[in-house]
Amino acid sequence: MTLSASPATEILVVAECWRAETDAEAIILRAVEAAAEIADTATGDAELAIMLTDDAGIRTLNANWRGIDKPTNVLSFPALQPTGPSLPGDPPRMLGDIAIAYETTRREADDEGKAFDHHLSHLAIHGFLHLIGYDHETDEEAGEMESLEREILARLGIPDPYAPQERMT
Repeated sequence: MTLSASPATEILVVAECWRAETDAEAIILRAVEAAAEIADTATGDAELAIMLTDDAGIRTLNANWRGIDKPTNVLSFPALQPTGPSLPGDPPRMLGDIAIAYETTRREADDEGKAFDHHLSHLAIHGFLHLIGYDHETDEEAGEMESLEREILARLGIPDPYAPQERMT
């Protein structure tokens, strides 16, 4: 029996460069839904926010929160989880926030010969897994997280992002 369900997901587009990617929100929602379905955690009572930003915006977040003054592709900010039982009428539990930078995501997809929507799906899944407790600080953690990412992406019909890729033509 599956305990998980998709969390309520709000997507905020804060950078104009994302407007050219008209399917971005649907791609992200599909990826989060697949991740929630496959990951072994209940998220149907939760919500998260995903901010679609640019390199300048994510660079500021990266500098302020991680002390790294450069853009990155995705950042996750897990929320503190309640310690007591939920009660009727409680607001949804907040999983946290994810930020995805357009230019870095586009550049990585192009450089690696991957479809943009595949790379965006991978980043949304990666960010979501961080929110529910997965990490890649050790080789063992990285292996577990990458294995789950592969499984979720395969369910979506997306090739293994960690395997050597043939360039798109």
